[in-house]
Amino acid sequence: MEYTIEKIPPQPILYMRRTGVYGADNFKLMIALKEWASLKDLFIDSIIYGIAHDDEQTPPEKCRYDVALVTNSLHLAGGRVKQGEIPAGKYAVFIIEHTAEAVQNFWASIVLTLQIEQLEWDNTKPILERYKYDLVEDGLCEFCVPIL
Repeated sequence: MEYTIEKIPPQPILYMRRTGVYGADNFKLMIALKEWASLKDLFIDSIIYGIAHDDEQTPPEKCRYDVALVTNSLHLAGGRVKQGEIPAGKYAVFIIEHTAEAVQNFWASIVLTLQIEQLEWDNTKPILERYKYDLVEDGLCEFCVPIL
């Protein structure tokens, strides 16, 4: 897999969280955030992140998943929408097709890819799914893997 190295600065976000088994409900959460952001005129040309905070060692019913929108409009937080920050750091960024098959292939091969490329995973930070408006329009998304 091809990748670039990027230093991501800390970024203010508004996010929604769900706890439970990763899967279809994460997609529903993404839709909910997009609908909310559209109502607040925050969605166009936006960057959205999907953040899986937990791994296979966490019981599935306790897995946390956030859908976050990069914005300086933190005053809009409230109710289900919380404010936070994307963790700054060095990331290996992989652009993949935005399909279920491509995402599954990414997750199945990322550990081996990092080993082959001699990249050390910084497991103190989550892998970020990044959805830039213009890439999504082209059927693509990014996975940002924190590295040391």
